[in-house]
Amino acid sequence: MSDRKIKTIGVLTSGGDAPGMNAAIRAVVRRSLAHGVKVKGILKGYTGLIRDEMRDMHASDVSDIIEHGGTILFTARSTEMMTHEGQVAAAEVCRKHSIDGLIVIGGDGSIRGASSLAKQGINTIGIPATIDMDVPFSEYSIGFDTAVNTAMQAIDKVRDTSTSHERCSIIEVMGRSAGYIALWCGIANGAEDILLPEKYNYDDRKLLDNIIDNRRRGKTHHIIVNAEGIGDSEALARRIEAATGIEARATILGYMQRGGSPTARDRVYASIMGSLAVDLLLAGKSDRVIGYQHGAFLDYDISEALSMKKTIPEYEYEIASSLSHNYYKTYAENLADLID
Repeated sequence: MSDRKIKTIGVLTSGGDAPGMNAAIRAVVRRSLAHGVKVKGILKGYTGLIRDEMRDMHASDVSDIIEHGGTILFTARSTEMMTHEGQVAAAEVCRKHSIDGLIVIGGDGSIRGASSLAKQGINTIGIPATIDMDVPFSEYSIGFDTAVNTAMQAIDKVRDTSTSHERCSIIEVMGRSAGYIALWCGIANGAEDILLPEKYNYDDRKLLDNIIDNRRRGKTHHIIVNAEGIGDSEALARRIEAATGIEARATILGYMQRGGSPTARDRVYASIMGSLAVDLLLAGKSDRVIGYQHGAFLDYDISEALSMKKTIPEYEYEIASSLSHNYYKTYAENLADLID
């Protein structure tokens, strides 16, 4: 903890962009200025920090940005920041511009970078921003809600044409190696099957049986939400069509999930997190990251936060299964047990 008065705060966005980053930037700038603290906007993430690309930020610079996706500070992935030399160079640039505190908005890799700068003597606070929601210390990350809603709306449209053509549709959503977007879309879109990296055993037979059973019961279409961590959607569609004779098509939603106007939740939560990050720096805290747990915004030591474990909630997954094709099978099995 530092006893040095914070006079200048730097803010950057790093890694993949996420809707709501602009809301967080806006909050950092205006919360800082409200406390009489100057703000430096660092362009292109850690790459821009190392290259000394930054500008002074004023209240007018963040006017009318809260409704826009992406990030006005731009973003990039930096391999140089993973090296000791890069971390030293980044810290030197902070000192050159008299940056007393740095707020990093990004995913787990970006937050690790913030911790490395703290070890170089720079006061840092991390804010989780990733549509994948794969940060272990938080039930929410900026951008997830918008990404899910974007994917949900797209899947609704695919269902319309899938129904018209009596197809099986595999819709692949983003998430890297985490299945949170797929799980939420699977529930929200009423998918017949949800394939998650944390749960799927790559058993085509079970999946094919579900498709055939549903068709026998009169279901004229079949929606499969497939997580990016499993992928292979085009090949899966070919295998399904060859094995069942049912027309199958793959749709990969891709980067459209990163864009678009942020939802109210992403705007509000990002604004709270950005403001809290400033308050933590002004309170003398460093090497901390903000998380959201059980309805409250909290801060954790970064090393402790990144060592936490997180996985798909078993109850949510069971609900997703019971509300889809598995409902019929479970009901039949329970009925058989009662008869016996």
